[in-house]
Amino acid sequence: MPLITQAIMSKAKLINKAVDFDVYVSKRLKDAQFKKQYDTYGKQLEIAYQVLQLRKSQRMSQADLARKLGTTQSNVARLEAGEQNLTTQTLQRIAWALGRELKVEFVSR
Repeated sequence: MPLITQAIMSKAKLINKAVDFDVYVSKRLKDAQFKKQYDTYGKQLEIAYQVLQLRKSQRMSQADLARKLGTTQSNVARLEAGEQNLTTQTLQRIAWALGRELKVEFVSR
């Protein structure tokens, strides 16, 4: 299960704690405002998170991935932050750069 780092304030001390992404999202979806935003941008964020995890698992820097994609490190940072709506062509290039196949699938709700 994917983990994220959550910053927690503890009596004037910042603590970084690994949190399971699915558990974190399921708790946050109870908040109506978060759910609205997640429904709008959730898949985009999930894809961004997958790219981040794949890149890190291969011990590849953002700059390394950027070179393989023919772009800049700052573009990769924005992509991994979920700030870009990616085309299938871009997703295909990312998959190739990470040594993966891109699979898009429509599933029942």
